[in-house]
Amino acid sequence: MNIGIVCYPTFGGSGVVATELGKALAGEGHKVHFISYDQPVRLNVFTNNLFYHEVTVSDYPLFDYPPYELALANKIVEVARYERLDVLHVHYAVPHAAAAYMAQQILLDENIHLPFITTLHGTDITLVGKDASFEAAISFVINRSDAVTSVSESLKRDTYEYFHNVHREIKVIPNFICPQDYVFPNSAEIRKNYAGADEKILMHVSNFRKVKRVEDVLRIFDIVRKKIPARLILIGDGPERSNIEKLCRELDTCSQITSLGKVSEPGSYLSIADLFVLPSETESFGLAALEAMAAGVPVISTNTGGLPEINSQGFSGFLSNVGDVENMAKNAIHILGNENILAEFKKNALVQAEKFNIVKILPIYEELYKRVQMKK
Repeated sequence: MNIGIVCYPTFGGSGVVATELGKALAGEGHKVHFISYDQPVRLNVFTNNLFYHEVTVSDYPLFDYPPYELALANKIVEVARYERLDVLHVHYAVPHAAAAYMAQQILLDENIHLPFITTLHGTDITLVGKDASFEAAISFVINRSDAVTSVSESLKRDTYEYFHNVHREIKVIPNFICPQDYVFPNSAEIRKNYAGADEKILMHVSNFRKVKRVEDVLRIFDIVRKKIPARLILIGDGPERSNIEKLCRELDTCSQITSLGKVSEPGSYLSIADLFVLPSETESFGLAALEAMAAGVPVISTNTGGLPEINSQGFSGFLSNVGDVENMAKNAIHILGNENILAEFKKNALVQAEKFNIVKILPIYEELYKRVQMKK
């Protein structure tokens, strides 16, 4: 098949999932065409069957904001026309599904039918969806999609709750991991650069938005370090960075915290961690937690959104209420304070992650692509 994929090219979970899905599809012999305003961070176009098409937006004095949706729709039309796409897969309802629908209607005038699948990832529903000014438009493009998927049961419920006019069936296809991407034989050597032999490593990866509650990570670490020799590694960057730096000075923990900034492929760092901390206010899925488990790292997380669907309570880690720093720290100490318990949780994390192996998820997407093609 010739498959078009529209996604954001950034470090966020949706872009990562879209890119890894495309790479896996290319590995199966499909030709995959990425369409975005920049090359996705995990995409290597020097790979068989992978292609990148840049959306360029002209800056006109008439517009306060460049018309990206129109430029994207035009690029989709161009790629579909000349690359003979069989199906288009867009990640995020806005603006990608809207642009896909516009492109589809343009192509119909040329007797070309381009079916498109919309995958809902979270922000397009749980954040944008709460803005009434977008409700009609988002409901429309979801209903006009040839198929709709969401990354978790939680997000599927949220979609129906926030968008009462959505009447399409939503199929849950969870995010996934490629286990081989998290195996690093030299992790013991890498670890020596960040912690002593008697110290445990806690880790957090996010875009440092307020919803991620990164300050809670620092407070959890502050409690843990007073009981167990430990280090904290932060991966990511974002608007909460200055608040985090201020808090670490207040807690006097800056010397025990390493901030690595944005990392396109965090697997090698995850492989050296003993515990992953994700105290988010909401997570439609929680890909960072799944990636940690794929590296054999147990997870301390909140029990919100899709997190209970991937982090098994008392098996791969523990779940706590949002903001309950004391309980999360208590669970962290329970895991880190006993080597046998830690080893058991690490083993369980790998078992849990295996449930989301891409070899199990990829055929589901391939079958969906074939099904929407049959509507042509």
